[in-house]
Amino acid sequence: KQYHFIISTQNTFPHSSGIASSASGMAALAMNFMALEKLLYPQMSDEFFNQKASFLARLGSGSACRSTNGSVVVWGKHANIAQSSDLYGVAFDGALHLNFKNYQDTILLVDKGEKQVSSTLGHDLMHDHPYAERRFEQAHENLSKIKTVLINGDVNEFIKIVESEALTLHAMMMTSMPYFILMKPNTLQIINKIWKFRNATNISVCFTLDAGANVHVLYAEKDKEKVMQFITGELVAYCENGQYICDQVGFGSQQLS
Repeated sequence: KQYHFIISTQNTFPHSSGIASSASGMAALAMNFMALEKLLYPQMSDEFFNQKASFLARLGSGSACRSTNGSVVVWGKHANIAQSSDLYGVAFDGALHLNFKNYQDTILLVDKGEKQVSSTLGHDLMHDHPYAERRFEQAHENLSKIKTVLINGDVNEFIKIVESEALTLHAMMMTSMPYFILMKPNTLQIINKIWKFRNATNISVCFTLDAGANVHVLYAEKDKEKVMQFITGELVAYCENGQYICDQVGFGSQQLS
């Protein structure tokens, strides 16, 4: 039997601006498809449900396959991650240290417009990139390192890996052909402000970047009050219309009705 659906969707933050709006939409869509399939096959196991939901979400967005379930999810085949796959996301297979539970992410909206380069085009630029092979090796190495860090709670090492990964992503875009600069002047202002604040206070706050100008400020829940004072006092001036989004480690999709 053929079914026809009308899909009505909305989001609470800007799309196509480099903060993975597609992840939430595609993850929700995949979970709804699986909820329908579950009605047809009620004997379906939770493991199969979640794995197929992640697989379907990946067809729409790579980030989405890590968003169907929480809290820490790995996408991509890796020797040190049990049952990891290029086809779907899997739960982090280590015991997450208390330092990283309820980790905070405040997204500073430097530019809410559409990013210069779509994720699809960005991936395509890596095919003939002169540094791509070494970059892929580095990503695998960093995943091994970050796994150890998430287990042992070494926040300083976490900061080094996360910020290096963010800057390397943008370096790859700046050295592709054609080449792009996805940061804006205010992106760099914020990064330098974060470094200065961290050095002055010894608070373990850091940044990461998606494929755009917006900045994710990462920090522990215990430091939330001081970091938010810093953000509202010094960083929102660099945001478009002073806007930012407060977020934290999520727990995946939730069925609302």
